[in-house]
Amino acid sequence: MTPERIITVATITTGEKHDGKELINLIEKSKNNVIEVEAIIGDGAYSEKENLDYCNENEIKNVSKLSKMVTHGNSKRNDDFEYNKDAGMYVCKTGHMAIKKTLQKGNEHNNYTEVDNYFFDVEKCKHCPFKNGCYKEGLKTKSYNVTIKKDIHLNHMDYMKTEEFKTIYKERYKIEAKNAELKNNYNYGNANACGKLGITIQGATTLFLANMKIIIKLTEEKNKNIG
Repeated sequence: MTPERIITVATITTGEKHDGKELINLIEKSKNNVIEVEAIIGDGAYSEKENLDYCNENEIKNVSKLSKMVTHGNSKRNDDFEYNKDAGMYVCKTGHMAIKKTLQKGNEHNNYTEVDNYFFDVEKCKHCPFKNGCYKEGLKTKSYNVTIKKDIHLNHMDYMKTEEFKTIYKERYKIEAKNAELKNNYNYGNANACGKLGITIQGATTLFLANMKIIIKLTEEKNKNIG
């Protein structure tokens, strides 16, 4: 969508499809429609690694916030665990070192975020004076998980702190307003057809009408200024 709220391109997918997977396709289609894409604004679905890489390579500002899985990891940080760089393992508050480390590969559901899992000797955990809030009785394993942030994520976290990012991100309300307009004014919240083809036709006609309304309004304002 342009700053004037004209929708440049859209895709129709089935419900289980991940929104973020459509971003590159949408940008390429917009370019084919002779639209110069300088920035994209979206939610966390559009900040997955593939999209960040694409935007960087094409000098497009990706103004979408990273998912909490990337920024905060998949568990709460615990300052009672310290990293021993010589051993390459974490050490708990009592001084016991992890006995095993595994790498959990990422997938499309967690933004391809990789996690290091450090496992501790459960027998020692059972008798630890600090086990409350750390080890739960009956568990066969005790692990401490650390999210591995890639350079592309670290760079984007820095970008999210900039005034440029914050200023552009404020424009996201226009997208939400457009969604509300389509649902409330054009009944786009309800499916009036069956199958993907029928929904595609409904979407095309709805977006055409919404765009024509904006174009007519902009044309009238331009003519008024000329006159």
